[in-house]
Formats: sequence, structure tokens, C-alpha cells
Amino acid sequence: MTRHSRNNTAGTVYSYHEKKKDHAASGYGSKYVRFGKDSVKEFDCCCLTLQPCKNPVITPDGYLYDKEAILNYILHQKKEIARKLKEYEKQQHKWEAEAAELKKAEDESNVRQFSISQAPSSKKDEKLTGSRLETGGSISNMKDGHNKKLPSFWLPCLTPDAAPTKLEKPDERVRCPMSGKPLKLKDLIDIKFTPIKDGDSKTSLIAKQARFVCAVTNDVLNNSVQCAVLRPSGAVVTMECVEKLVKLDMMDPICGAKLTDKDIIPLQRGASGFAGAGVNLEAKKEGPALQA
Repeated sequence: MTRHSRNNTAGTVYSYHEKKKDHAASGYGSKYVRFGKDSVKEFDCCCLTLQPCKNPVITPDGYLYDKEAILNYILHQKKEIARKLKEYEKQQHKWEAEAAELKKAEDESNVRQFSISQAPSSKKDEKLTGSRLETGGSISNMKDGHNKKLPSFWLPCLTPDAAPTKLEKPDERVRCPMSGKPLKLKDLIDIKFTPIKDGDSKTSLIAKQARFVCAVTNDVLNNSVQCAVLRPSGAVVTMECVEKLVKLDMMDPICGAKLTDKDIIPLQRGASGFAGAGVNLEAKKEGPALQA
């Protein structure tokens, strides 16, 4: 029996390593890629601009936005909703007018047929004879507009037209671009990051690895530290501080206000257009399978 190894070409067994190697060379099979640190959004960056926020605000679900960016987004969505709603109403009015015309023509046809059916037999024969005389008694398919029904599909004037696309009624509510839930301007909460006191005034904020600290414990904040926002003061603190200090008496240590469970908002981390947060850090691309 021949020895089987990675470089063996005479073996009778198609190993997993050989199959994986052939998949990579031929382009078959699914491919997996794990995202690196540079593709994950920082916890203090806007979910729209992916840059550090100048005036940070969060939604009740904990998604962080720059105030200017989210206001522009809300304004743009309202304009789009108004435009789509106007097109939808215009199409509805057009279809209602067409339906009214068809109903009117159908009613007139029913009245005409009813009048003919109620007329005496002699008048029916006269009307039928008159109608046959008007048409000339011809059975040609060129009469009475039948020339429009010729099967000449190669003529542009006789080709069927595509029906207009039916527009669905647009959603009139502006939704959060991350969670998809309805979002109003009054739902946005202003927050305050506590900058780190490192004495470095020359390095720009975006170039620093550590930019902010917890407002209570002064622990450095980053993507690996889960943070929360206290609604009354807007301060950003660590979840460890919330569990060990804030929840003891349910009081905001910055302004002294009483807190409820809704006033403690976990800050969402990571998640950009190219990566996710938590365990969702792997991309997968499906491909055709290579059978052994």
C-alpha cells in the first residue's frame, strides 16, 4: 500500500487537504474569510459616516450617529416618502378614472342590449338588417378594426405594450437605518464622551487608539469594552460600572437623577457595511461544489 501524504499523487484516497487545495485552485466550493480589526467600526464612530462623531446622539436601541448625519438622513427620507406618496396617489387617481370610464361604457352597453331585447321582433329584424347593411355584409378581417389584430409581431405599431408597474403604498414612517424601527427626531438622545487625559494635544483625535474613558471609573473605552449610556446625563460608562455601582441605588452618579431600566441604554458596538460585531465576524461566499 502506497504512503499517503500531502504531496502524494499515487494514492487511492482523496484526502480533505487535497480536496481543499483543489477547491482553492479551481474556484469551486464555498469560501470563508474572517474580518480583521481594521474592518470593524469603532464604538464611538457614527453608523452612517463611520467617522468619530462631533455631536454624538443615540437612538433608544443604542445606535450611535452624528447629529448632522442623522438629521440629513431623516430629511432625505421624508422627501423620498413625499415623492413616492405623490407618485402612488397619481397612479391611484389614474386607475380610478380608467375604472370609471370602463364602468360607464359597460353600463351604456348593458342599456343598449336591454333596449334591443325589449324591442318588438320586427324592430329587432330592422336593427339587425341595418347593422348588416352598415358593415356591408363583409366577413373580411380588415373590417371593424380587425387589421389591428394581425399577428405581425415584428411591426412596432402592433407589438404589445408592457403594463405600467404597480406601485405599492410607501411606508410613511422614517426608520432607523440600522435597526429598521420607526425613528423620530425627539427619540434621539444627546450623549457625552469623556475624553482621555493623556496630555497629548498634537495627535489628532481620529489617530489616537484610546480616545475616551468611562465618566465614573476612568477606564479606557474601546470595542472590547461594553458600554452604556445614562439617559439623564448622557454620560457614557462601562457595563461593569453599571452592574457594580449604578444599579446599587439606581441613581445617575453624574447628575444625581433617579434611573429606571429604560434609562440605561447599552451602546451598540462594531457593525459597519463590511463587518459585524460579536460572533458575526466571518464572511461566506457560496460557490459550486466539487464532487470527489
